[in-house]
Amino acid sequence: MSYPAYLTNVQRCAGFAATALCFAVASPVPSLAASDQHKALVEQSKSLVPTGPWPAGDQKGMANTLGAGTWLRCSAHMANTSSRVYELNHLRSNSMPASPFGRPLSFTYTPSVSIPGTRHVFNGEQVNGGEPGAQGTQMDALGHFAYYDKPWDGEGNAPVGSARYYGNYSQSDVKPSPDSPLLKLGIENVPPIVTSAVLLDAKTHVGGGKTLEPGTLVTKADIEAMLKVQGLDWRGILPGDVVYIYTGWGDNWSDPDEDKTYYTKGPGLAIDAAEYLAERKIVLLALDNPFTDPVADGQLARKSPPPQGMDQGLPFYIHHYNLAVAGIHQIQNANLGALAKDKVWTSCTMILPLREKGHAGSPVRPVAIGVPDQ
Repeated sequence: MSYPAYLTNVQRCAGFAATALCFAVASPVPSLAASDQHKALVEQSKSLVPTGPWPAGDQKGMANTLGAGTWLRCSAHMANTSSRVYELNHLRSNSMPASPFGRPLSFTYTPSVSIPGTRHVFNGEQVNGGEPGAQGTQMDALGHFAYYDKPWDGEGNAPVGSARYYGNYSQSDVKPSPDSPLLKLGIENVPPIVTSAVLLDAKTHVGGGKTLEPGTLVTKADIEAMLKVQGLDWRGILPGDVVYIYTGWGDNWSDPDEDKTYYTKGPGLAIDAAEYLAERKIVLLALDNPFTDPVADGQLARKSPPPQGMDQGLPFYIHHYNLAVAGIHQIQNANLGALAKDKVWTSCTMILPLREKGHAGSPVRPVAIGVPDQ
């Protein structure tokens, strides 16, 4: 098949939202990484991706960029016979590392059950408690974070009523009472994320092959350097992309979690890098770390200051900026080791959080489809 014919078929494929029909339309192709064909396809997609401004009352944020353009970029990876599927999540269990910011999960595995008069036996389990959307590989809703105009001094009751959210929603708009679900900006507003993804290998290019130390900042300059050294400077970061950043910290994930250090610290994104990615209108950011933000050793125990500084009263500035300002979703504890080992710098990624009404986060099973050793 000629490339023009292939491109026409991939465009049709994008119109079918990369469903099974897509594979019948687009013929298998060889590796597209950095080829003229791949570059032409990416260029073709640009005019199809919305870049805003978004309508009044928006609750999707940068997920508004998703559609025919991102599916077009995505479909080439899916139709490539050399592509593999990569799981970007960790297995969930009672003994996995647990976030100190959410109640640990507790599962009970129930006995096998039989029904009298039938030949059936079935099994199940139940969640005894915990916070599923805040543990394991999980995704933040935009309503997960809000902010005050000035820091709370800790005296008396927190002035929660004055909090502001993404889109300038107020506390009364989003969570009018302590026991209310999120009435706006809940995880159910996130559409299925089917788009192109870029993996940046900070462990190799910032850490020299070693896991980044706690508190290390991945900066704008680091991102630009990684794009160049990984041969991605021709495309850069595009509107609607998901960006995965491999720091090596996820290599410390261990189940059972015996040393209890994974969730106490870690490297993360610098402020100028967050602003750089927001300017490029990415839809989601995921690191292989527990916080997205950098957390210094001793910071959570208030024995050391946040790496980003405290001038704005925002020790978790990346959470604040992405969720409450830029409308960029986040995944914590992405499992990126295999993707980085195989140098899958670009891929199609699919991310579907649970549609749980009014929740501030969700367990998530992101996958990437791409060609090893690009």
